[in-house]
Amino acid sequence: MPDGHAPQPSTALSRFTVLDLTRVRSGPTCVRQLADWGAKVIKIEMPPALDEGDPMGGPRHGSDFQNLHRNKRGLTLNLKSPEGVALLKKLVETADVVVENFRPDVKKRLGIDYEALSAINPRIVYASISGFGQDGPYAGRPGFDQIAQGMGGLMSITGLPGQGPVRVGIPIADLCAGIFASQGIMIALLEREVSGKGQWVQTSLLQAQAFMLDFQASRWLMEGQVAKQAGNNHPTSIPTGVFQTSDGYMNIAASGNKIWERCARGLGREDLLADERYKTAKGRSDHRDELNAELEKTTRTNTTAHWVEALNEAGVPCGPIYRIDEVFADPQVKHLGIAQTLNGGNRGEVAYVGQPITLSRTPAKIVSHPPEIGAHTDEILAELGLTKAQIDDLRARQVV
Repeated sequence: MPDGHAPQPSTALSRFTVLDLTRVRSGPTCVRQLADWGAKVIKIEMPPALDEGDPMGGPRHGSDFQNLHRNKRGLTLNLKSPEGVALLKKLVETADVVVENFRPDVKKRLGIDYEALSAINPRIVYASISGFGQDGPYAGRPGFDQIAQGMGGLMSITGLPGQGPVRVGIPIADLCAGIFASQGIMIALLEREVSGKGQWVQTSLLQAQAFMLDFQASRWLMEGQVAKQAGNNHPTSIPTGVFQTSDGYMNIAASGNKIWERCARGLGREDLLADERYKTAKGRSDHRDELNAELEKTTRTNTTAHWVEALNEAGVPCGPIYRIDEVFADPQVKHLGIAQTLNGGNRGEVAYVGQPITLSRTPAKIVSHPPEIGAHTDEILAELGLTKAQIDDLRARQVV
């Protein structure tokens, strides 16, 4: 992890120290947002002999774990030991943020809940991510991304009509909960500049997934409409969907009368503009299947690249449907610099998924690989004032 002499990921959050008690995905996703923008993150794990691994994080040197834990320092601390908890509390005295995703009862039992740590440092911003919330009828249940996808409604609207529920191909509830938690932390840090006080930031996989329903949720809450599976067809913008070409598939999004007219002309199908069925948005919605079939008759006559060029020239939103390797080969993706490489470490040169936000003065960079377990334990404890003899004694007794 960068110090005053090493490269920094960014200077944007460099004045903040974050204690990372998280595991698996939602918590590490949250902390990654802070680490990449320069916060001084200390990843706290159990000592090697007591560590049970990071479930679902894959091997430590695997791509998933590596991508989640860059730009951090590593400390081992046995939080089941009173001395380990005492050292954590010592770190809390000067820290700004604690992030955890224990089950609600676990942190209370360990004595590291918000009430306990805010008593030590009232300025601490304490962030908790759980499956279902810190209280309520499901608070004690274990959380898991796919469970949240199901209970949050997403699986009921994903997939082809009549296919049955389909999970999204990424852990969307985990990822969104982590990103929302990082946003909550930054809001609390901004508010602290006014009040001088920290607070407890909470989110859950279930809350995140329900929020991400967005317009589908508001259709129910405001209009009483329960959305169903629509497959690749957009539920309200028509024609918008997937169309087969001579060599694959592409997306076309031709919502609104003007873009629909451009689409028909770009495809050389001006005849469709004269068809009474397709002259209004309601007509195109009522006759969606017939319209899609007509459009696909045309798109199948040429390549994806041909139609992408022709329709973009006509001012119609469209694009190819890439495999993941094709995503990172695309010239615009390369230009945006989403993939960032870093040399060194046990894997040699590694490509990480960089931040999707660009700041003009303080951009985020990936400057250090994830730490080996406890790699900075001696360094961090020395910063707390412990001597080498004291650290060696703690290690011998598996406190660190």
